Amino acid sequence: MKNRNRDLTKGPILKQLATLTIPMLFGMIGMVIFNLADTFFIGKLGVTELAAISFTFPVIMFVNSLSQGIGIGTSSMVSRNIRIADRQTIKMMTGRTLLLGLLVVLVFVIAGLFTIRPLFSALGAKGEILGFVEDYMKIWYIGVPFVVIPMIGNNIVRATGDTFTPGMLMLTSAVINIILDPLLIFGIGPFPAMGIKGAALGTVIARSVGLVIILIILIKREKLLTVHLGKLKEIWATWKQVFYVAGPASLALLITPVSIGFITRILAGFGKEAVAAFGVASRVEMFALMVVVSLGTVMIIFIGQNMSKQKFGRIFTAMKYGLVFSMVWGAMVFAVLLFFGKPISEVFTSDIKVSAIAASYFLIVGSSYGFQGLVILSTASFNGLNKPYPSAVFSLIRMLVLYVPMAWIGSKYFGLNGVFWAGFIANIIAGVLSFGFLYRMICRLEGSCQKPEGSSQKSVDKI
Repeated sequence: MKNRNRDLTKGPILKQLATLTIPMLFGMIGMVIFNLADTFFIGKLGVTELAAISFTFPVIMFVNSLSQGIGIGTSSMVSRNIRIADRQTIKMMTGRTLLLGLLVVLVFVIAGLFTIRPLFSALGAKGEILGFVEDYMKIWYIGVPFVVIPMIGNNIVRATGDTFTPGMLMLTSAVINIILDPLLIFGIGPFPAMGIKGAALGTVIARSVGLVIILIILIKREKLLTVHLGKLKEIWATWKQVFYVAGPASLALLITPVSIGFITRILAGFGKEAVAAFGVASRVEMFALMVVVSLGTVMIIFIGQNMSKQKFGRIFTAMKYGLVFSMVWGAMVFAVLLFFGKPISEVFTSDIKVSAIAASYFLIVGSSYGFQGLVILSTASFNGLNKPYPSAVFSLIRMLVLYVPMAWIGSKYFGLNGVFWAGFIANIIAGVLSFGFLYRMICRLEGSCQKPEGSSQKSVDKI
């Protein structure tokens, strides 16, 4: 296996961001397609099943956000130490974080299995829909370890400067899921027709393959795992470093599914078609913003490595590129959704009412995607700076302070579109505030606001 570790504290910045983001993007495409495939094939079963899978979305995001938070904490810690610490120290750090992830998994799997019906009833699922939700989640919860451990492992590999391997691994899992979904859901060939249960089983199998591969890479190629984790005091010291970033990062990530749970509850009052449409729109939105999410993931490791050597000029320049890219990309996505929003939604459902509601969502919320991208990049950058609390604060402001209250008010006075306009306003306000605060924070860390690297220093690398 080829070693793809990279030193990001020197070299052309734009080229590094692009070459790191592109393979990361393929991985993100894989994960979004993973979710879209489930939505597509389950949508063929009917609106009831599609509504059921939409109810599971906030809970699945909750678990994913928790594990991703630990992964972000690990990535931040490793990226800030990979260029200055010895290899054995890094090996022990990574082993301790995987143990931490495993312990967290056990707690949430047990809790999840015993709270399926009361939790989803509270979210508004009833009758036949609740039965389908229970069928799906019973299998999905059992597969949680196959989700969490690869997520942490991928972040460890990324922190070394290698985004290609995790990206390809994520894409591989997605391809396996796409193949298994129709076979298990509809019972093609020798496979039994399992319906919504088949979608859950396909997810578990695909994720388990990812688990095996990432462990082989960490052990054989990177040699970044060891069974010698040190003394309990040393293990706890590493966990504290991870938790310092992972706690706020997880909170920031968890705010979104919790808020979506509230939004789903509000939309449930407009019927199962509204819930199904929101589920479709949310997954398409993930696909639309995946390139910005990929860049955000890269920003964590880029900023982390450059922070370790106090290269603030490179950080400022990366921020400038991120700002321009987010706004341009958001405008391009909105242009596509403006003309093709309804046809895109019709790919996932044949229900005219569902596709019409999803198209309205794209028309309203889609125009704010550039600003939503700024929130994504800002929260990632805070974690790379080892300053995770603003990440949680701005996620809280966007979702629970702005989006949810305005959605509730909007639903009372303006119906469904009132909920969507709430998302539009929240994205713009949070985007401007978060990116502005990030810029000022880096200025304070540096001591003064300097021009981006390449504009005032002759000895630095060319952009």
